Amino acid sequence: MIGFWILAVVMLASSIWCITATRPVYSVVALLLHFAALAAMYLTLHAEFLAVIQLIVYSGAILILFLFVIALLSSGVAPFSVGPDRLPKILIPAVGLIAVALGFITYALSRTNALVTPGAAVGTNLGVTGEAGVFGSVADFGKALFTSYLLPFEITALILMVAVIGVILLAGDRTPYVSSRKQAGENRRDMREAVLRGGE
Repeated sequence: MIGFWILAVVMLASSIWCITATRPVYSVVALLLHFAALAAMYLTLHAEFLAVIQLIVYSGAILILFLFVIALLSSGVAPFSVGPDRLPKILIPAVGLIAVALGFITYALSRTNALVTPGAAVGTNLGVTGEAGVFGSVADFGKALFTSYLLPFEITALILMVAVIGVILLAGDRTPYVSSRKQAGENRRDMREAVLRGGE
């Protein structure tokens, strides 16, 4: 119960941070923290498959897509200023975060092995994740995904495909950034003159 309240506070704080962050990259970091806490919440519910999918699909693929969109949208606004190298300062917090995550995973796995045995999974609804009829099992998740929730799954795939096409269109724009309409007109005139000189 204590773990639930800790994860609930982390999820609430990270969601507020994601909405109120001043920079888009900070919102992505907050969303990553929220997804990690949600995956830990799935582990406390003995839904290991959902926890892994949460980390791989959302924390991996979706957040990388968000980062690419942010990077592409901000690439033509102004040149980036090279700041100080902060990478060495990340080492200690990263090691601490990995140690805490491994501690949570070890605790969750030890609780799962202590509370549930494969023989007891027949009479209860908590058992080995791969078995059918167990909460969070791969078989029940796949059956629900491709029968009851097939339409929302396909709509989500369509929305993600539209987002990817939008990113490709944004990345394929080769128009140089100009600060004003006057500068844009001058650029077009220079390009026409260059074409005419090349034709001669």
